[in-house]
Formats: sequence, structure tokens, C-alpha cells
Amino acid sequence: MSVRFFPFANVNNTIRLREGQLLVRLSDLLEGAPESVLRAIAHILIAKMYRKAIEPAHAARYRRYILSSAIRTKAHLIRQLRGRKRLASARGAHYDLDSIFEDLNLRFFGGMQARPKMSWSQNRARNLLGHYDPAHNTIVISSLFDHPRVPRYVVEYIVYHEMLHLRHPVKLRGSRRCVHSSEFQAEEKLFDRLGAATAFLKRL
Repeated sequence: MSVRFFPFANVNNTIRLREGQLLVRLSDLLEGAPESVLRAIAHILIAKMYRKAIEPAHAARYRRYILSSAIRTKAHLIRQLRGRKRLASARGAHYDLDSIFEDLNLRFFGGMQARPKMSWSQNRARNLLGHYDPAHNTIVISSLFDHPRVPRYVVEYIVYHEMLHLRHPVKLRGSRRCVHSSEFQAEEKLFDRLGAATAFLKRL
């Protein structure tokens, strides 16, 4: 058995069985974690390797630890230092994301939102329409939508949704992450063509 801490860019943990040897790599952010947390990680990794159910108590203990303020702060800094963010351009073949951001900023936020780095994705992802990365202060939109058959209001809605993630950061409720708070959802409903945009996306 080989167990070692590894400088991942995120709080990652891996386990592999190769030629009779168990190889375990834990995020170096977990160095100094309480023994109870390390036992929880061991249980989770072994359970995943053998495709067994994870005991809720172990899952909750691990989740509470990595979602604690101290670990989240460290993870955010590590992502900035170690993580690589490969960006394309904000100006696509049909839509300019910088221009769309500024239009939405004036319409919904009185021009008060600071613009993060904007980029089309490098691949035409269907399973991830867009995302806001707080560690790199970047909004990335799937290049699938940089197309003349995609209405502008659809691109605007996706950008607006990610702007709300910038405005309403993820909150913790106990050991659970609240990604779309009630405030987030209320502001999302202010988008004037919300129904048409979501209907287009469902047909995609």
C-alpha cells in the first residue's frame, strides 16, 4: 500500500489498485486533518473502489470538513496558484460576450457589476452551458451557442445566469452547499425572456 499527499489543484483524493498494490493520493490540503476525517476519507475511497454504499455519517463528516471556512479559503488560493485556466476569446464568430455582459450589466445591475474575464469554451459542450469560476474570476460560455441559429436572448440568459453566480456566491447550510439561493432564483425570474430561453434550451 502506498499513501501520500499530493499537490492537486483542488481537494481531490484518488485510489487505484495496480498489480496488487493499493495506490492512494490525498490532497495536500488535508495534511493535518483530524483522524476522524482521515478515517472518513479512507471509508469513502474504499467504498468507491468496490462500488459499495458510503455511510452517510462518513460522507457528512468529510463534507463538513472540506466545506469549512478555513479549507475553502485554502482551496480557493490553491486553485489560483496551481490551477490552469485555458481561455479562448470573448469575441466569437457571431456574439461578443464582453458586449453582452455590458448590456446586461446596464439593464439589470445599473452598470455596477465588475466584469470578470469572459470567454467562449474551447469545445462545444452540451452538458455545461456555462460556468463562473471564482478562483480565476472568469465566466466561460459553451461555444455551442456562438451560432447564427441561436437567438441572442438565449446567450444573454446564460450569461445573466452566470452573472448571478457572481452576485450570489455559494452558501453553506449545515454541510450542504446552496448554489441557487432564493435570492438567486428571484433575480433570475427578472430576465424578460426567461420562458423563451429555457424553452429553447430544452429543445437543444
